[in-house]
Amino acid sequence: MPKLVDTTIRLLSQEPLADRMPTADLLQLAELLDGAGFAYLEVSGGGVFDTAVRRGVESPWERIRALKARTKTPLGLALRGRFLVGSRPVGGDFARRFVASAAESGIEVFRLEDPLNDVSNLREAGEAIAAADLEFDAGLIYSPGQGGETKPLVEQAKKLPDLGAARVLLHDPSGALEPHRAHELVAALAKGSGLPVGLYCQGAAGSGLAAALEAARAGADLMACAVYPIALTLHRVSGEALASALTGIKLDSGVDVKKLWEAAEIVDEFIGDDPVTPLAPRIAARAAQHELPASLVAAIHARLRAHGASDRLDDVLDELAVIRKEAGSPPVAAPIGQILASQALVHVLSATRYQTVVDELRALLDGRFGTPPGKIDATVQRAVSLVSDGEPTAEPTIELDAIREEAAGLAASEEELLLLALFGEEAEPLLRAIRDRSTGEESLLGGGVDQSRAERIREVVRIVQETGVAEIAIEEEGTRVSVRRTEEPGPAESAAPEPSLEPAASEPLADPSTDGMIRVEAPMVGTFYRAPQPGAAPFVEEGDAVVPGQTLCILEAMKLMNEVKADIEGVVRAIHVQNGQPVEFGQALFDLEPALTRPLDAL
Repeated sequence: MPKLVDTTIRLLSQEPLADRMPTADLLQLAELLDGAGFAYLEVSGGGVFDTAVRRGVESPWERIRALKARTKTPLGLALRGRFLVGSRPVGGDFARRFVASAAESGIEVFRLEDPLNDVSNLREAGEAIAAADLEFDAGLIYSPGQGGETKPLVEQAKKLPDLGAARVLLHDPSGALEPHRAHELVAALAKGSGLPVGLYCQGAAGSGLAAALEAARAGADLMACAVYPIALTLHRVSGEALASALTGIKLDSGVDVKKLWEAAEIVDEFIGDDPVTPLAPRIAARAAQHELPASLVAAIHARLRAHGASDRLDDVLDELAVIRKEAGSPPVAAPIGQILASQALVHVLSATRYQTVVDELRALLDGRFGTPPGKIDATVQRAVSLVSDGEPTAEPTIELDAIREEAAGLAASEEELLLLALFGEEAEPLLRAIRDRSTGEESLLGGGVDQSRAERIREVVRIVQETGVAEIAIEEEGTRVSVRRTEEPGPAESAAPEPSLEPAASEPLADPSTDGMIRVEAPMVGTFYRAPQPGAAPFVEEGDAVVPGQTLCILEAMKLMNEVKADIEGVVRAIHVQNGQPVEFGQALFDLEPALTRPLDAL
């Protein structure tokens, strides 16, 4: 009987849905899915790490540990072969150390696939997974054209048992896998490899579900899904529909559909009424027509809009198909799809071909990422060589020990060092934020609070997060602290986690001052942040008009992000605190000048 894998947590933790659900609710959702009967929960991957690093607030390793502490179902991590979770290939020692850190954080199942379907690129990471006595599910990417033919896929599958793979996972990132091909490929891969075969697929208009059912009839033992609101939004296979359909054809997966609908209700609170722009119908239709991942088409469209050339979308997609064929017909999964798309954009916007070549495409054509399924066009390879003066640029080897010396004081642990090595300067704001939280933790609860009492307060915060209790107050030796769950105004807010640490006798946020200004004071102790993430624009500047409910800043307390919002309509006249500065309860944050009358152009 086939088992199901849930990908809801991973999809909610990466673009385009990242940060729509507060961490506390995401953990509650994980606990519900934990009891639904899944083979494992895939909770992280390259997109999750990329989003976490770019936002610069929460370490992806912290998220995995928090999920592990609340679940018993095995947790899974998706890796891109030698790229792991980044965009640069790494060596064997790096892969082993990354796998070790992932295992230590709580990962038990690794879905490992090479973006070029060159399974030799899985050897180092596969050996590390096997050495750690963890499950290694090897992915093969289905992509229309030469890379999707049965014979080359089976030839690659035959090599997987020698790499220590426990299963072959057929992955269709573009939604192009038709049901009859799913049946044929599952049967052929199982026969050729001697391993169980599973399916990760997607597709609009029910095509993903149809492919999954045919795969099950062909003997697939594992299939990926997501709860209904996520499946509907991102064109994935609905767990509710798949589990029910499998039961109807006498292939009961053992998944509790009732629990999935309960999970869907939680997710629906945060994304149910908010359309996800990257998968608008026009984008989804183009993706299906050109057999490309919808997220890739959305990214291309966004780039074109930034250049005022959104009407050139079809031109770029056509050019991408040409470049893909010239580059040896590689699959269009990340990061290869993004590399091809970048070159296609250069060609269309410059009205030239291969006069400018992105570095990653040059590396792909030089064979530094592995061997593509087809033959690289010799003329294009020669043209790229001439543009780069005929000298292939060697990929610099990532030396973790050297990076550790350079990053003294920034990367304090092995896992932080890995982030710095994979993402370079992009990871520095996140690591600085982690350092700031660590150094500011003593002042977080005010002076005079010993470590044991601080730990008890953190435990109360955890109880509020996990149980949904509105408020818990504790009093000990003259100190009284209240942990209160605050209500968010609606799902469209990219809210921080709901619990906030407040004194029992909480004063209103906005207090009138003697000069007629409304002073906004800190409702808690914490660290003041003017923007939602490092490098982002501040929520407000002096002179900005604000309305009730508008976010003014974030106060971070014990790794919980709490939004401070305006209570009145007015204008920001003064900002009293610097970004990243610790603040005390009652400290002045902003001065707002009340709007006595609404301007005519706002009526």
